[in-house]
Amino acid sequence: MSFKNTVASGVCVLFCASAHAQPALPADGDAASLPTNAPRQFRAVRVTQPPVIDGIIDDAVWQQAEAITDFHQTRPGNGTPTSERTEVYVVYDDDALYVAARMFDSDPELIAAPVIRHGQGMPSDDRLVVILDPFNTGRAGYRFETNLNAARHDSLYTSVSSFSLDWNTIWDVATSVDGQSWVAEIEIPFKSIPFDPAIETWGFNFGRAIRRRGEEMAWVSQNRTYNPSIVGQMTGISGISKGVGLDLVPSLSVNRRRDYDPTSKETTTEPSLDAFYRITPSLNAALTLNTDFSATEVDSRQVNLTRFNLFFPEKRDFFLNDSDLFQFGNIGGMAGGNDATSLGSRENARPFFSRRLGLSENGAPVDINFGGRISGRVGRWNIGTLAIRQDEFGPVDASDLFVTRVSANVLEDSGIGFIYTNGDPASNVDNSVVGVDFKYLNNRLQNGRTFEADAWYQQSDTPGLVGDDASFGFGLRMPNATGLRGRMAYKEVQQNFNPAMGYINRSDIRDLTMDAGYTHFFGGDVLQTVFSGIDAQRIERIEGGLQSQTLVYRLAELQTNTRDSLNLTFKSNEENVQRPFVIYSDQNRQVAIQPGRYQFNEQEISASTGGQREFSGSVSYLQGDFYNGERTNIRGSVSWNQSRFFVMSASYDWNDISLPQGDFVARLTSVSTQVAFSSTLYWITLTQYDNLSEELGINTRLQWIPRAGQEGFIVLNYNMQDRDKDNTFESAFSDLTVKFRYTFRF
Repeated sequence: MSFKNTVASGVCVLFCASAHAQPALPADGDAASLPTNAPRQFRAVRVTQPPVIDGIIDDAVWQQAEAITDFHQTRPGNGTPTSERTEVYVVYDDDALYVAARMFDSDPELIAAPVIRHGQGMPSDDRLVVILDPFNTGRAGYRFETNLNAARHDSLYTSVSSFSLDWNTIWDVATSVDGQSWVAEIEIPFKSIPFDPAIETWGFNFGRAIRRRGEEMAWVSQNRTYNPSIVGQMTGISGISKGVGLDLVPSLSVNRRRDYDPTSKETTTEPSLDAFYRITPSLNAALTLNTDFSATEVDSRQVNLTRFNLFFPEKRDFFLNDSDLFQFGNIGGMAGGNDATSLGSRENARPFFSRRLGLSENGAPVDINFGGRISGRVGRWNIGTLAIRQDEFGPVDASDLFVTRVSANVLEDSGIGFIYTNGDPASNVDNSVVGVDFKYLNNRLQNGRTFEADAWYQQSDTPGLVGDDASFGFGLRMPNATGLRGRMAYKEVQQNFNPAMGYINRSDIRDLTMDAGYTHFFGGDVLQTVFSGIDAQRIERIEGGLQSQTLVYRLAELQTNTRDSLNLTFKSNEENVQRPFVIYSDQNRQVAIQPGRYQFNEQEISASTGGQREFSGSVSYLQGDFYNGERTNIRGSVSWNQSRFFVMSASYDWNDISLPQGDFVARLTSVSTQVAFSSTLYWITLTQYDNLSEELGINTRLQWIPRAGQEGFIVLNYNMQDRDKDNTFESAFSDLTVKFRYTFRF
């Protein structure tokens, strides 16, 4: 049987079984303990005097709010009682929403809080999670997280099952330890999130994690999951104000750049202005003048052992705001979590990728003279429009770049949309792309299961490229945290499809992916889950013939209640190389993969310890064939969470590759330190080295955040390079920036 028929048959069987099977109750629960589908509600209390955000719940206003205490486990139990009590209170006034939580803990000295600065995810922290859906649509929303260190992390849901970790807005939090509990007080200004004043009921949910026990809990969940489509309701919201709705964010940066070969120095002083205005409480306008990205964090380095380009995510705040409104077709999410795919192949054929703006092909900054954006929601409509004037660079003239994305909410949880882009930021050739997409969501299936589907079509217009200029695809998903789960996706990217403002990893291909697996919860004191499954990807050329195929047999993935894990994997690869490509080069030689058809297998074992510990780490060992040779890969990482004031981590990735045409070793090393002098002053350093470029890069920054919306930076980027590969490093360039920005809110 062919790969396509096998995938189609397997997915059909899986989806049919998932839709009709009656799952067994977890070992630690019973039917009465499982959360019901009846929507939970609470009424937010309006107050005239706001609470003081100091991490101490002693303000009289909190006594006016009802205590929300009916939390349940989502892990390791499923709807079972939690090991510790949680009390949450919600009040609001004209200007902000206030949330207070008291999270009891019988061993408060064991509360895990390895994250010490704002803007980082909290995968290993005891945390409080708040999810808001101000439009009560169940389609998108906002996620706010904090830990005992009062670190703020906010995320924007780009779909009900994925969110952007790099999005941020202005809010405040304070925490404390109070006897055998830790306390968090949160203030979320209404100026910081869009809303519709006519909607008095918001989607709302809470989550909490106790990492040392592997325990997750929620107020509302379904199938061990919660997201904007699985929430309760907060009623009674009325008379709230966005104020004037104007944010002015001026910034000033002084930059001194020095190149060492050839030697050159340049000092520049750049003022910049970002302005944000809420046309309505749910529709935003933004203007940027002389946009400054000098304080943006550097990319994490990647070693590329393929013939296809890599994908680096967006990190610049201006493009991250309201970025969910520009998402098209769920292209990046259709195969998300499939270990047979690379990040580049998953994101392939995106019509709009903001990293194409303000950056050259080699990653060098390109000035943006000015830009404007209108984004938000009007009734059932979701709108995102962006116009940018990019300065000239090299042989590329100054260009006007435009993208608009409009979608409408249809059915109960679904949507249909349109996208249009115009302009090419990397050349003087005209380019445009137009596309339509449809998203279907149904989370009301029997036994709390969810079904998702996406379909999209887009076409580009580029002078000189006639015909074969379309791309289209679809995806089907039955995501389940327990029992069977499965997904499949298909995309076709024709030879001349050219999204100049988007992302292309490879073209002239048909890409079919699938994955299926089963998760079992043990319900005991040691082991929490075991997962087994298969992930697959097959990419064929449109004219016929295989390009790549990968099968990943995820034999066993064990996780304990203390979040330690052990994974066993077998991978089968097939590559059809049409043209030679260089995989390694130095001043003396090149190692290239020659044309031919290659079949090779790899085996991997990996283990990790829970990141809530003072010392934690991971290690993996992979060994097997590699094209017409062999590869051994060892990866490892270690973290030291010394205290809430100091964290250090290091990672190492070592590839020993032996080929008939030459042997080589590829190494990638990074060391990161974080020092918190206080809750507002941080010193962060990232050092990275890889022996393919023989470049040592140091990014160190002193970051002062007196309060949300006010930031000062001193950032040094310093690169050294061993051009002769004789272990003698010479300075390549240095870049020192001093920057301060301040948000004025009206």
